[in-house]
Amino acid sequence: MNRDFKMTATTLFGLESVLAEELKKLGAQDIKEGIRSVSFRGDKGFMYKANIALRTAVRILKPIKTCKVYDEEDLYEAIQKIKWEKYLDADGTFAIGAVVNSKNFTSNSHYISLKSKDAIADYFRHKYHKRPNVDLKYPDVKIHVHIQKEWLTISLDSSGDSLHKRGYRTATNIAPINEVLAAGMVLLSGYTGDENFIDPMCGSGTILIEAAMIANNIPANINRKLFAFENWKDYDEDLYFTIQDALLKKIHSSHFKIMGFDKAPSAVQKAKANVENANLDEFIGVHHVNFFNSTKEVFGNTTILFNPPYGERLNIDVNEFYKKIGDTLKHNYPGSTAWLITSDTDALKSVGLRTSKRIALKNADLDCKFVKYELYEGSRKIKTRKSNSEDE
Repeated sequence: MNRDFKMTATTLFGLESVLAEELKKLGAQDIKEGIRSVSFRGDKGFMYKANIALRTAVRILKPIKTCKVYDEEDLYEAIQKIKWEKYLDADGTFAIGAVVNSKNFTSNSHYISLKSKDAIADYFRHKYHKRPNVDLKYPDVKIHVHIQKEWLTISLDSSGDSLHKRGYRTATNIAPINEVLAAGMVLLSGYTGDENFIDPMCGSGTILIEAAMIANNIPANINRKLFAFENWKDYDEDLYFTIQDALLKKIHSSHFKIMGFDKAPSAVQKAKANVENANLDEFIGVHHVNFFNSTKEVFGNTTILFNPPYGERLNIDVNEFYKKIGDTLKHNYPGSTAWLITSDTDALKSVGLRTSKRIALKNADLDCKFVKYELYEGSRKIKTRKSNSEDE
């Protein structure tokens, strides 16, 4: 029987509560939010499930040792005390990543990685007279060293490549949005697939694909070729396929429209290619349309969610551009809820609509705001006046 153990799912800034909610729905135990991370408990099968299904996790780490360390020598000794042959063969390969946030350690994370690598290599050399090699691209085992103040946590990285690398995106535009961030925004918007969805500046189609996967309950990483845990000594292939099959059986079809627009023919082409790679072309329509010349052509509630070009990528008047966004939403998309992410908070003032929600997120290194606009049928004042008169 598989025993429960502690795990940590890392994520992007601002998505911790979204990831915690995902873990809760998936069946995780003892969930605790941290900074860019959420810890939880589950068994081996749950670790497989978390990697396949979580949309807002960057990687799933399995801690194998936690202790206090005060300098590089403590770190070396702590690593030497781990029975590494349980996880790694003497003629195998490994890679180490390190994150250091401690005044006790003046050296950078690269040096900490090297010190940790030496400790593992020396462990094998002393015990087996040979040592595993470092392979940064395709290691058998990927190890994560985390130092927070005086606490050291050594973990095995069960994901390998970052989980944002879903496996469907082959064509990209300039500065494509990270898949984890795209999924996080769709989940933050509350969209579940029970209404229409539009990305009016869709670029290479990442937001559309993540929205369609959410709408149809398709596991986020079903297109991935490999997870790091498949190289582990205790990998259970039968259990993995049982978990995968159970997740696939929960897929259902949403019958609402998911549409993407872009004014650049090259972007439309790339988005269509990525949608096809994700096997979602029956759910997503991508059209060569300039949003500013478009109108709402679908009935009923609609979620509009997009990542407009930021100031760094625009050779035009940014304030005028954002004013046009506001005017188009206000006049052409009644009965919709619009969300957009931007790092240009000054330009947001030019939209000319009142935000009903503002959420702080990061897009790569940029501090961003993810904002919500409620676009009523008719003006808000008329609605308010009508409801007041009904009260009388």
